[in-house]
Amino acid sequence: MLARRVLVLVVLLTPPLAGAETPVETARALVARYHDDRTTLDRARDLLEDALRRESHIETMIMLSYVWFLWGDIRATTPEEKLAAYERGRELGKRAVELAPKSHDAHLWYAINTGRWGQTKGVLRSLFLLPTVREEIDILFQLDPRSVRAHSLAGNVYLEVPGLFGGDRAKAEEHFKKGLALDPKFTVLRVDLARAYIAAGRYAEARRELQRVLSEPAPTIIADWTVKDQPRATQLLESIKDQR
Repeated sequence: MLARRVLVLVVLLTPPLAGAETPVETARALVARYHDDRTTLDRARDLLEDALRRESHIETMIMLSYVWFLWGDIRATTPEEKLAAYERGRELGKRAVELAPKSHDAHLWYAINTGRWGQTKGVLRSLFLLPTVREEIDILFQLDPRSVRAHSLAGNVYLEVPGLFGGDRAKAEEHFKKGLALDPKFTVLRVDLARAYIAAGRYAEARRELQRVLSEPAPTIIADWTVKDQPRATQLLESIKDQR
């Protein structure tokens, strides 16, 4: 009788399994604080790769594609490591798109990893990817006309690609501004807008945007702001300190 009472008590005090975090939820929590410990990206990657080996969930593929993008940006230390990370992210994104063609985030991370792979390889050496990235941008805006990250991606394509192949600083600036109108605290857009201003020789406007990045009290993604956007803003300000 005593044993039965103990068993009942244990059952009553045990939290329900339904409340357990999924691998995607755990990885999302790890990614949110990678500015405190960058090895959390390694843990998120390994957790999701293991989960994907066990079961091919779309959300796992999408989150892992995002994590590989971050890993390439933050953890990779050589061009070869970066290319491998973006290629894995691109592969996962493409698989997710094939399985869920209406998923905005599947298209997003497929396109972003593809674009970053091309940027790392060299724009002129990866122009064959440009039609794919442009097609994905069109799909992203069809799926979500208010996609901030799609504006960020489109702006970067227009800014980085040579004019002969469709680059356009005015269109880049337009996309960055549209994205900021939707989310003024998405600081990478402000850094990129400053880059567009610098390319056009508009240094006072660039300084204004970069100072806003540095003084932003509540960035949308604090990890990105801490690790990527603040340092880039500081470097860009230093690079134009003598420009008028």
